[in-house]
Amino acid sequence: MAWGLFPLLFAAAGTDLKRIGWLAAAYPAAWAVGQIGTGALSDAIGRKPLIAGGMRLQAAGIALVGWSDGTTGFACGQLLLGVGTALAYPPLLAAVGDGAEASWRAGAVGVYRLWRDLGYAAGAVVSGLAAAALGIRPAIWIVGALTFASGAIVAARMSNVRRLGASAAAPAR
Repeated sequence: MAWGLFPLLFAAAGTDLKRIGWLAAAYPAAWAVGQIGTGALSDAIGRKPLIAGGMRLQAAGIALVGWSDGTTGFACGQLLLGVGTALAYPPLLAAVGDGAEASWRAGAVGVYRLWRDLGYAAGAVVSGLAAAALGIRPAIWIVGALTFASGAIVAARMSNVRRLGASAAAPAR
């Protein structure tokens, strides 16, 4: 959705090609810079608050892009989406590692990445079909709602784990 529907929405709003490029770059730039410390932060405070909060922030960014009509709203939404992704992504990988014994940890991360990356492909197809059937904005709002629901499920169901040492994990207090 971020690489397919957002640029179409930006163009439909009359945004020029150069500005669309800057807007498209804002999301991964915020993600890249923001994730530098979030893995270590999740070791200190636990995985759950960053994953659940990050997913909710992603949903807010998606919704803001979907409701905006101009560059400022689009840019703020892209930045929120990037910060949310930065909060959630490293702790998600760490949570997979937490749940796997050292002997199969690399394989567990590989399987997680397979399903996560397949989700990108499936998400692109589903959001494209939704856009074709309902329009670009409703498709964006659907993705935002699903993202928010995922964060709510994490908040309700996930145990909060934080890394205490190189090989031990315990619930955060």
